[in-house]
Amino acid sequence: MTAQSITRRSAGAQPMSGPQGAWLVAEREITTKLRSKAFVVSSGVLLLFVLAGVLFSGFLAQSGGFGGPTKVATVDQVSPGLANLGFEVTDAPDRAAAEQLVLDGEVDAAVVPGGDTPVDLTVLAKDSPPSDVMQALSAMPSVELLAPTTDNPALAYIIAIAFGVLYMMSAITFGTTIAQSVVEEKQTRIVEILLATVSARTMLAGKILGNSILALAQVVAIVAVASVGMLATGQDLLLGELGTSLIWFGVLFAFGFVLLATMYASLATLVSRQEDVASAVSPVMWLVMLPYIAIIFFNDNPQALAIMSYIPFSAPIGMPMRMYLGTAEWWEPFLSLGVLAIAIAVVLWIGARIYSNSILRTGTRVKLGEAIKG
Repeated sequence: MTAQSITRRSAGAQPMSGPQGAWLVAEREITTKLRSKAFVVSSGVLLLFVLAGVLFSGFLAQSGGFGGPTKVATVDQVSPGLANLGFEVTDAPDRAAAEQLVLDGEVDAAVVPGGDTPVDLTVLAKDSPPSDVMQALSAMPSVELLAPTTDNPALAYIIAIAFGVLYMMSAITFGTTIAQSVVEEKQTRIVEILLATVSARTMLAGKILGNSILALAQVVAIVAVASVGMLATGQDLLLGELGTSLIWFGVLFAFGFVLLATMYASLATLVSRQEDVASAVSPVMWLVMLPYIAIIFFNDNPQALAIMSYIPFSAPIGMPMRMYLGTAEWWEPFLSLGVLAIAIAVVLWIGARIYSNSILRTGTRVKLGEAIKG
């Protein structure tokens, strides 16, 4: 949808309401992006990389990785055939001793007598079922996890990075798109055609809406592809533990991106050349990158994660991480969402003033203070 088509759709008709105009601008943003082969191809490649990464990590976990044979403790030599299948078998005097070997990391799993399956055995594991051991037995044994998955610092670190990368890359990709679109419309004077039909505030709302839909759709697609990969490689337990965290990540990301998109669009109006876009939006870039850096260094720090949960720019990754670790109360995500909503209202009010006062000004860079004052 072009600027001229928006004008034609409004010509000869009743004046459009604010929501109608915002949706028309949003449609233009969405269709322009979807018609871009670069965007479609890059999105497809990204999804393939995500799926390949999840499948590789799942298969690696099932095969025991590159650390040599799986170490298994047995009680009363209940499964002497494991040694012949390539497992490193250790004898344990009783179940308590076998459990301690697993918890201490001396062995990867333990096989003890008893269970509610025909094989009459139980496999003891620390944080995830040992698929290779279970497959080696003649029938599926009972499985008891002796420590929750969140006690695995390596896994928690990987999940923290995943949340941080997904948030940072999506925010920067679509935020930069908004900024470049704003400057392009100023350079080509398309904005003057659009302003003949809709107000500047309506244009801003439409840009935020359209790109927020695209960004959220990409995040949902990535989560869906990763979930399919986890199910295909038997990581359903981990997926179940991540379920609530993923849902809240999507909700908080949707609100957080509205906040960032407003800042990207309003700050971009201060300049009139594509070459100046990066410097104009650099403050927002830092607000996106700092939470990513923080989640890497403080993924195991409860106090730091609690603070991040209530800072609008880091809440979309800080709160889901706390929910995965089980350190957040049930009401805290709602409080974090409320803080984000208040921040959005304030930034929207300031951003709308900047956008309205600067969108038609070309030439030299507009000072931020002048844009706010008008």
